Amino acid sequence: MFGIEKIVGDYRNPRSLGSRLRRRRLAPLLATIARIRAERGRVSILDVGGMERYWTIVPADDLARLGVHVTLLNLAEDLEPIERPDVFTAIEGDGRRLPHADDAFDICHSNSVIEHVFGWAEKKRFAREALRVAPRQFHQTPSFWFPWEPHFGLPMFHWLPEPIRIAITLRHDLAWTPRSRDLDDAMKVIEYATLLTRAQVAHLFPGTQVVTERLLGLPKSFVATRGVDFA
Repeated sequence: MFGIEKIVGDYRNPRSLGSRLRRRRLAPLLATIARIRAERGRVSILDVGGMERYWTIVPADDLARLGVHVTLLNLAEDLEPIERPDVFTAIEGDGRRLPHADDAFDICHSNSVIEHVFGWAEKKRFAREALRVAPRQFHQTPSFWFPWEPHFGLPMFHWLPEPIRIAITLRHDLAWTPRSRDLDDAMKVIEYATLLTRAQVAHLFPGTQVVTERLLGLPKSFVATRGVDFA
C-alpha cells in the first residue's frame, strides 16, 4: 500500500485523515439521529452495503443508548458475523431491489457503495430504491474530480484512458488489489468502481441536497442528503 493511502484512507486508524473526515461528515447525521430519538424514542437505519466496523466511529454503546438499530444489507458473499446484535442486524439483499416497504426505516444510508454498482441504469435503480424506503437519506460517494483514486491507491488513475488502466492492472498490484492475471481479470478490476461527478449524484438522487466534502480546496466526496441538516 502506498504511504499516502495509509494516511488518507486507513479508516482502521482513528488518527488517520480519512477517519477524521468521516467523523466530521457524520456529525450532521448523528445530530439527526438524536433528533429522531427525541421525537420517536428509537431510530431505524438501513445501511445498504454497510459493515458493522464502519460504525465503530460511533461507540456501539452510544448507538444503543440512542435507541438506534442498524440493518446492514449486503450480497451473500459480503455478509459478516455481527458482534452487537442488540444494535446491528445483517441481512442478505440487493440494493437495487430492496425487500422493504416504502418508508420502512427512518434513515437510508450508504457509504462508498453506489460507485460500485455497475452501469448507469443499475445505479438509478439503486438510488430509486434507497429514496423509497426512508424519508431521510445519507449517501456518500468519492468525487471524480479528486486527483487521488481511493480504491486503487494511485493519483489520477481514474482519469486515464481505459487501455492504460488495463495495462497498469496487468503489471502492478494496486493498493488492496493484486495484479490482474489476464484481460478478463483486468476488466473486472477497472469496472469495480466508477467515480461520479456532483451533477451525476444530484441526478441519481433527485430531491436531495448534494453536499461537497473538500480537502485542500478540492472536492473529495459528495453526500446526497434529505432530512439531514448540514451547516
